[in-house]
Amino acid sequence: MLHRPSDLFVYESDALTLLRGRPCAVVFPETTDEVSAVVRLCNEYELPFVPRGAGTGLSGGATPVEGCVIVECSRMTRILEVDATNRCATVQPGVINAHLSEFVAPLGLHYAPDPSSESACTIGGNVAENSGGPHTLKYGTTSPHVLALEIVLPEGSVVHLGRGDGHHLGYDLRGVFVGSEGTLGIVTAATVRLVPIPERIEAVLASFPALVPACEAVSAIIAEGIVPAALEMMDDRTIAAVEASVYAAGYPRDAKAVLLIELDGTPEAVEDECVAVERICRAHSAIEVRRARDAEERQAFWRGRKGAFGAMGRLAPDLYVHDAVVPRTRLPEVVDRITRVAEGYGLRVANVFHAGDGNLHPNLSFDQRDPEMLSRVRRLGEEILRICIEAGGVLSGEHGIGLEKRDYMRLLFGEEDLEPMRWVHDTFDPEDRCNPGKAIPSPRACTESNPRHRGAAVVRF
Repeated sequence: MLHRPSDLFVYESDALTLLRGRPCAVVFPETTDEVSAVVRLCNEYELPFVPRGAGTGLSGGATPVEGCVIVECSRMTRILEVDATNRCATVQPGVINAHLSEFVAPLGLHYAPDPSSESACTIGGNVAENSGGPHTLKYGTTSPHVLALEIVLPEGSVVHLGRGDGHHLGYDLRGVFVGSEGTLGIVTAATVRLVPIPERIEAVLASFPALVPACEAVSAIIAEGIVPAALEMMDDRTIAAVEASVYAAGYPRDAKAVLLIELDGTPEAVEDECVAVERICRAHSAIEVRRARDAEERQAFWRGRKGAFGAMGRLAPDLYVHDAVVPRTRLPEVVDRITRVAEGYGLRVANVFHAGDGNLHPNLSFDQRDPEMLSRVRRLGEEILRICIEAGGVLSGEHGIGLEKRDYMRLLFGEEDLEPMRWVHDTFDPEDRCNPGKAIPSPRACTESNPRHRGAAVVRF
């Protein structure tokens, strides 16, 4: 257990460093029984508690409430069972996402969900946030890959939700829990679906003279009936940052946008789709269309994409990675509007997005030691959400709501929509001790009134 201030400092936030809180202690359980014992003690002493995995979340979902106990699950790293015949695995929540795929690769299987932080993020955190990633377009987010869960409920009891064969009976409480952001209990084991490694994988890199034709190519590819495994876009500012970093991938520096398109499946189908994708990109003014020569070059393409956020860390002391979704066809106008609004705030945006499903990641580089600049970043963050919602979008594609967007839930939902969400929460956690103050705003009449929602949890981003 950690309790000294110097030890607790690194647990004051997750990867969204704009919001912070100070826990009173951090504990490191290794079994379900230990998690249950910690939760029961917290209830005995009326202490709030916050589950945490690798801390890679970007919405403040693991930001502590002042005086809480952090239940750090990073030592729960056992792969409990692999059933190759039924294509599933049962793992503890601290298993790192990419490690699971590496472990089952000799069986010809892999775990499809792959957040950009897959080399660090954990399965438990992925379940809590219903994490997405570059391959969401074809394979979906975390939810369809979770078959069953073992949960420690907020009063300390242990329940099992779902079935290992995926055939749920009665209410799908497994589905309720996935994406609940740690507010309904703590995952202590997950049975997840494994899928065969595709027979063939190809990556195509297409560069464009502007964002608009690149976005139009995205829509044209989908309209053709092709569903790539991944369809990612980066703008010129992102390209420049990547190519000047250790993640350099050989992206053309003179391009205003690049598309990274991955196709997988049977050899014949993949070849046909590659030819079609290359044709479509050229028809939409692509400067260059290049197919990866081999697996090594394909991995280099992905190293640049998944290292983009790290590459931007060289540009300024702080980086705010935003997350929202718009219809694919609205991408050009939305990106253009966000860029113009950012310029009005005197800020620069670098765009990385899962273009295939309209999931935007505008990235703001800044220095939060400058209070005035921090204020502009926060105002721009709200403006970006409003722009996306006005275009028919939603608040988050994969990062979750957490603290960052909790109070903006009302941009999409009225009180009559939010109240049933509170009913579900209160059924699982009537005392509001499990990760309190996250995801769902309090009713207007009593906002900020709950003494357990003090400190970081009452910050309006």
